[in-house]
Amino acid sequence: MNLSMKWLADFVDVGDIDIKTYADRMTLTGSKVEGYEEMGAEIENVVVARIKRIVPHPDSDHLQICTMDVGSGTDVQIVTGAQNVFEGAIVPAALPVAKLPGGVVIKSGKLRGVPSDGMLCSMGELKLTVHECPGKEENGILILDDSFASMIGTDIRKALMLDDTTVEFEITSNRPDCLSVIGLARETAASFDRPLTLHTPTVKGCNDGDNIKNYLTVGIEAPDLCYRYAAKVVKNVRIAPSPMWLRMRLAAAGVRSINNIVDITNYVMLEYGQPMHAFDYTSLDGSAIRVRRAQKGECFKSLDLIDHVLDDTMLVIADEKKACALAGVMGGANSEILDSTKTVVFESACFNGGSVRVTAKKNGMRTESSARFEKGLDPENCYAGLMRACELVELLDAGDVVDGMIDVYPGKREPVVLPFRPERYNEFLGTDIPTEQMIKILDSIDCKVADGNISVPSFRADLGCMNDIAEEVLRFFGYDKIASTKIVAETTEGGRTPKQQFRIDVENALFGMGVDEIQTFSFISPKYYDKIRMPENCPLRRSVVISNPLGEDTSIMRTTTLPSMLETVARNLNFSNENVRLFEIGSVYLPSDEEGKLPHEGRVLTIGMYGDVDFYTVKGTIENILGLASIKDISFVSVSDEPAYHPGRTAALMTADGKRLGVFGQIHPLTAANYGTDTAIYAAEIDFDALFALRDGAKLYHPLPKFPAITRDFSFVCDEVLEVGSIIAVMKKAGGKQVEDVRLFDIYRGKQVGENKKSVSLRMTLRAEDHTMTMEDAEKISKKVLFLLERELGLTLRG
Repeated sequence: MNLSMKWLADFVDVGDIDIKTYADRMTLTGSKVEGYEEMGAEIENVVVARIKRIVPHPDSDHLQICTMDVGSGTDVQIVTGAQNVFEGAIVPAALPVAKLPGGVVIKSGKLRGVPSDGMLCSMGELKLTVHECPGKEENGILILDDSFASMIGTDIRKALMLDDTTVEFEITSNRPDCLSVIGLARETAASFDRPLTLHTPTVKGCNDGDNIKNYLTVGIEAPDLCYRYAAKVVKNVRIAPSPMWLRMRLAAAGVRSINNIVDITNYVMLEYGQPMHAFDYTSLDGSAIRVRRAQKGECFKSLDLIDHVLDDTMLVIADEKKACALAGVMGGANSEILDSTKTVVFESACFNGGSVRVTAKKNGMRTESSARFEKGLDPENCYAGLMRACELVELLDAGDVVDGMIDVYPGKREPVVLPFRPERYNEFLGTDIPTEQMIKILDSIDCKVADGNISVPSFRADLGCMNDIAEEVLRFFGYDKIASTKIVAETTEGGRTPKQQFRIDVENALFGMGVDEIQTFSFISPKYYDKIRMPENCPLRRSVVISNPLGEDTSIMRTTTLPSMLETVARNLNFSNENVRLFEIGSVYLPSDEEGKLPHEGRVLTIGMYGDVDFYTVKGTIENILGLASIKDISFVSVSDEPAYHPGRTAALMTADGKRLGVFGQIHPLTAANYGTDTAIYAAEIDFDALFALRDGAKLYHPLPKFPAITRDFSFVCDEVLEVGSIIAVMKKAGGKQVEDVRLFDIYRGKQVGENKKSVSLRMTLRAEDHTMTMEDAEKISKKVLFLLERELGLTLRG
């Protein structure tokens, strides 16, 4: 909301308050000021002047020498190339040294050898448009009306009412009353403890025996969406430009002037916060207005000449045959005010805020009117707004107001009355504000205290309980005046939950391994599933759909974190980052089969790497995490059924009871191609919640071994498909507790071992806890290992 300080002065005297003090105080009392702007700040030393004489330039066919009366008693000579000037014309003259918008500086000089002490100004050079200066020539010098004859020598900012300051407020959604000059005037008066002067509109009327009942009938067919509808008729309408004071006030508020009738509706909307609309009476079929729901498929052309197809959730203002306006949003082209309009119907109504918002959103329209209605307006304001509009009609001589008013008000609201509890307010706020001061504060915002109760004004729909009243008292008393006190309370020592601490431990471990953390959005595009080659029948494609997404790219809640990781990896590749290691502990959302039940939210540890890494880098990272959590008996099993991963370079994490914890490996080249790269990318997806459930919180101390170890090396030729992990598992099973470790140290493939075969070399470390093992002990265990390998896997030592 942009507030003109000159407009504000009609209601509250703040002339002695500098603009910075005003902005600071208003922000402190809850009306946040975003900024302020002096309208004519860029204009200096430009005055109203009269052309006394014009002679041709001796050395130019298009230049003219003007002798100017600038009000100083001394004539000034200015050379101009404009052809629309004439002797006696009143024009803006920039006198040296003058400044114009855009940083233009005007100095004395010569044009073709003739001295020129300034410049005559056009609308554009003063940063004005035809909306502020209707009927004036855009490309020539701005010729002012004869009404400026008494202002010769006057600063052009004052003459054109540009000496104003506009303050931009950020109005919260619960304060629609502040989307008006009067609303902000109330706040200003209360903030600075100054009297508020409100004007009661008066309308003389025609007094010729004519009455609105001779013109119009009004019916509300949807009282749940229209709370009040008031109308008046103006006949003998005289369409003309609005006077300058009205045009410049609209311009200060960011609204362009159209004509006197349309400007009056905008003026009332800005001053009272009551959106209004004006219909051309001759366009109303049946001389009737019906406030009804639109018919499904009904066509409507708005004032901006855009066709809309309506449905029965929308409210329209209609006559006997057609819709003439979208209620609270915009009027129709079929009832537009034209230069030929002679009779006008003024509408002042109150509509359901939710209905207006839905209608505006469905039709892709957001107007000053809809922005106010959707926040919930006061039905009691309709009458005052309508009377103010008719008063302005008479003030501007824009027509004759027909006697009488139609006011349909089916659901008048009862006033809100709350108990006045000063002791409870102080207890709640931690203050010691005197009761008399509370009453004075509440009275300044029209909350009248009497007989132990507070009468809340109808325009303050946000005041509904004790807390609201306490807030009103405090914001005008001053948040900065609250005395500091020590906190006195009984509480428990704070701390992290085991799961929070586990997450921090995992994160720190990954940081220590050189892996950087990322955070990605939980909502993604359905196209992400295609990019990771997820099958069409995959259950993970069933996602939670966001009902009001920002766009298709954020329309569903993800069921897998892999696409988000690969998007980030691809972005790093595009930025030419050579070696990248990333992780995220992110949420996935799996829909419930039970209707109305919230989706299951799980946590997944996702890792993404490329550069100086390989399959075993990812595997080692995962093993370190498992070691941190003291999770044992986890096996790595080769898998080839993950479409996003390379079928020959992917493994799953399996528990001893066959539960799958996750998957890791190289991303399939086709998947990588979907992200615009042929770089080898490695990734992992691990169920973080399952890791936490399996962790062993007890940390056992293991002393250094007292006795030396013995190692034995084994080499086997086996089928290519046989996993080394299976061999290691059998060796540990055979050796029992005395097998301390089994590690792979070489794999060989070649002609010597045969096609689809490989040679695997492993080193087994043996150690006893209570004695030094002998060669005989080692040989005995080795025989058990070889026996079990041959029996279960068919392996024999390589010859």
